[in-house]
Amino acid sequence: MSSTRFGLAGATLALLLTAVAGCSAGEGVEVDGADGGAAGGVLNAAIGGEPDQLDPHKTSAYYSFQVLENVFDTLVEPDANLEMKPSLATDWTTSDDQLTWTFTLREGVKFADGSPLTAEDVVYSYQRIIDEQLNTAYKFGTVESITAPEPTTVVVKLSAPTPNLLANLGGFKGVAIVQKANVESGEITTRPVGSGPFAVAGYTSGDNIQLVRNDNYWGEKPKLDGVRFTFVSDPTVALQNLRGGEVQWTDNLPPQQVPALRDADDPTVQSVPSTDYWYLALNQARKPYDDVNVRRAIAFALDREAITRAAKFGLATVNQAAIPQNSAFYYEYAPYSHDPNQARQLLDRAGVGDLTMDLMVTSEYPETVTAAQVIAAQLEGIGVTVRIRTLDFAQWLDEQGNGNFDSFMLGWLGNIDPDEFYYAQHHSGGTFNFHKYRNPAVDQLLDRARTETDQAARKQQYEQVAKQIVDDASYIYLYNPDVAQGWSTKVSGYEVRTDRAIRFRDVSLAR
Repeated sequence: MSSTRFGLAGATLALLLTAVAGCSAGEGVEVDGADGGAAGGVLNAAIGGEPDQLDPHKTSAYYSFQVLENVFDTLVEPDANLEMKPSLATDWTTSDDQLTWTFTLREGVKFADGSPLTAEDVVYSYQRIIDEQLNTAYKFGTVESITAPEPTTVVVKLSAPTPNLLANLGGFKGVAIVQKANVESGEITTRPVGSGPFAVAGYTSGDNIQLVRNDNYWGEKPKLDGVRFTFVSDPTVALQNLRGGEVQWTDNLPPQQVPALRDADDPTVQSVPSTDYWYLALNQARKPYDDVNVRRAIAFALDREAITRAAKFGLATVNQAAIPQNSAFYYEYAPYSHDPNQARQLLDRAGVGDLTMDLMVTSEYPETVTAAQVIAAQLEGIGVTVRIRTLDFAQWLDEQGNGNFDSFMLGWLGNIDPDEFYYAQHHSGGTFNFHKYRNPAVDQLLDRARTETDQAARKQQYEQVAKQIVDDASYIYLYNPDVAQGWSTKVSGYEVRTDRAIRFRDVSLAR
């Protein structure tokens, strides 16, 4: 998922304490246990920003998926080792030619409103993504048809073998199974109806989203009565609220404090390497960034170690390619040393001097703001003046989608299969190829690799992809961050995941 793609700045502590205290007066939503009544209680979780919307097929914001992970289901889902396991589908079979996949659904699954979830809902959800060319349509590139011959049977027919089909159908909630009536009413953007362990009970824009336990959930019922997601943009405030007991969980921790927090007992803080990557992208639809020499000049001018130290305080690993070291598809390739002289020579070769570059970042990902300041200082040394433009995330997404930028910094979060690291971003027809990269050789490799069934050959193809993308400076990769999260000692049953999925279905909260 993108972050990528995945507006609150400068909120005061007083406002935030009000936010976590409860609903607005006019909201009219009661959450069992919020006042210490029913067993289980409500977990208050502080996240770094507000979702742009709650339609899983249309959002690309990580803040949305933090909530939606607890509301929706997919056919299959990744376990802690990122291996795909049953969810709505209990099992599946593949034809000998690997072109027909047959999924068997659980009996008796219901949406949170009590209506049945059947194979027709799966067909509707996938066809909606395909027909409307929504964010994850690229995951269905080899799908020829999706049918529901029986209420508990889904048949997916493919045009070519697709080794990552399970990851495509279950890697994250952007391919969730939605309810047609909820979509057609338009309520899915703020009051989505899923089949997951929790249901949305209230949404106060600029404040919080309330979930309650879904008593129609097909799995083991959550122990919590509910979860309240509060939007806290300032990591220092989020940590203060965690220490003070106003919230019991957050992933918005000041990175410079994480090492010391991990060594302490209260609150509990853990970090693990992630499957994420952060990068700088240059708009190749604008001159002079259409010239590979200019892009490579900027890549040579950057000191990634310094950028990573400033942005992440050691909670990241520098990487000049996308896929992190903990993946079987990791490819060690680092052609750009920090070399301002080489950078200036490349700019001279391109005939570029006294360049002013717009760099778009977002206040809801503070590391982009910090990194941008370091990047600006480094590029000044090669005669490039950087004008940092800091937007709230909704504005940032609009500007990105409209191509109104010279450059931007952001990250892609929660990737599993190598196709997710590259296809949507770098294929000439890719959904998220906002920087307008075009290389027919890369297109061909990406098309071939996503249908390659020999794993060794597939790895080799993605290594070729990675090398060409880095050489072309399609993205200028910076680092792979760690996932760092903290929670109260009253919380048990929570697990930090490398894919950054936030699951509260197994969590208990001591009263």
